[in-house]
Amino acid sequence: MRFPEFTLLTDTGAPLALSSLRGRNVVLYFYPKDDTSGCTMESCAFRDLFPRFIGSDAVILGISPDDVASHQKFKAKYNLPFTLLVDENHALAEQLGLWVEKQFMGNRYMGVQRTTYIIGPDGETRHVFEKVNPAGHAEEVMAFLQGGAEAAQAARAAFDAAAKAAPVAQPAPARTKAAAKRPAKRPGKKPAKKPAKKPAKKPAKKATKKTSKPKQKIAKKAAKKRVSRASKKPAKKLVKKARKAASKKRARKAKSKK
Repeated sequence: MRFPEFTLLTDTGAPLALSSLRGRNVVLYFYPKDDTSGCTMESCAFRDLFPRFIGSDAVILGISPDDVASHQKFKAKYNLPFTLLVDENHALAEQLGLWVEKQFMGNRYMGVQRTTYIIGPDGETRHVFEKVNPAGHAEEVMAFLQGGAEAAQAARAAFDAAAKAAPVAQPAPARTKAAAKRPAKRPGKKPAKKPAKKPAKKPAKKATKKTSKPKQKIAKKAAKKRVSRASKKPAKKLVKKARKAASKKRARKAKSKK
């Protein structure tokens, strides 16, 4: 089956016609959206195998409904070495029956069904990978170009078996020169723990009582002495007066007798 002709904008904003790629194998992979987990995994896998695709004289084209600006950011973030096409208003996806209803967490919506076409040098469709699993997809496409459909099936089976033994890690964004020059952040020093302050010891109550008792006794004795002294003074005066009065009486009696 001959693949339908198209002319679409690339990530540079320039148009690209499929007819301009005659004589080479074209890997045209449809993906739903830039910079989402599955689409990033798939695109980075094609990036990593890109030198081998060049050796097979194949052109890789990614295509989604995202605009030119979105493609530019996605391509720069992950250092993708191949062209991304803009399927404006998902027109080509609809023409091929790839604009379908999807469901995620109970929500229904319309989106692109992940599919890859292998278009031969003559413009004929050589193979279609439907409902693509992004993990390991680049390996099975490479296997098809080298050995056909059976080789692609074997590559898929081998990848799935290896995936069961070890989980596939998410691809990391390509590091830019500016990021590579940045020094690694040193872990901050933890502040030294301050020794806990010991509470000041309060003087024992018993000790204060012992030290205060002698003072109280001295004060009591002094008070008694003052009282006793004050009480003795008026008594002495009375005695003196009585003695004077007695001596005066005696003197009077003596005069009267004479």
